[in-house]
Parts: sequence; structure tokens; C-alpha cells
Amino acid sequence: MISCKPSSTPVDTKPKVSATTGVPYADPTQYRSLAGALQYLTFTRPDISYAVQQICLHMHDPRDEHMSALKRIIHYLQGTLHLSLHLSPSPITDLVSYTDADWDGCPDTRRSTSGYCVFLGDNLISWSSKR
Repeated sequence: MISCKPSSTPVDTKPKVSATTGVPYADPTQYRSLAGALQYLTFTRPDISYAVQQICLHMHDPRDEHMSALKRIIHYLQGTLHLSLHLSPSPITDLVSYTDADWDGCPDTRRSTSGYCVFLGDNLISWSSKR
């Protein structure tokens, strides 16, 4: 995957993948290992948090479609190696927060996903994404 073609976004804009459709992935252990590594990476790359959360929903029974979604995240990371979380001095002292929600977004459970991020000046200091 070192020389893979970069992707401009970590998730596909097509409808979300279902937990029950498609062919089971041949090596679930590999899928779980890669998903776990991506979970760890979200500490310094909050831009992939939502995408990683979506692939981790299927760790118990990964399908080929789920592996394709996981590979897309890796393609995205290949094209954005220069991005990471930075904290730097800032003359701005405003505390600003943003939030978003995907109501009824999961095709299997019909549950919602919501998230927020909080900035102190130019620095991201807190974020969360929950189902």
C-alpha cells in the first residue's frame, strides 16, 4: 500500500455499507489488526475518526465491502501524510465549538451518529464522535 493512489476523502460518498450484504472477508484477523491500528492513529488524526468508527462496527464479521472501506482510509492517509494534530501558541483566546449529527444514519440499526470539536484559538483541544 506504500505506492497506492491517494484518495481525497476517507469515506465514500455512496450509501453506507451494510453489516449483512456482501461476501465475508477471507482474513478477518488481518481486518481487525488494520482497524485496530487505525483506531490508534485517530489520537493524532481526528479527521479519520468517523471513517474508522464506521469500519470498526463490522469487526465481528467483516465483509469485502468493509475491507474496501478500510483500504480507502489507508489511501486517504497516503495522500495526507503531512497532516497531523498540532498545538501552537496563538494570540486568539476564543473558545469555539462545532457539532454535527447524522440522524438515523446506520442502515442496520437506524441509530444516529453525532460529533463535536472544540478549539481554543487555533488549537483543537477536544473532539468526540459517538453512535
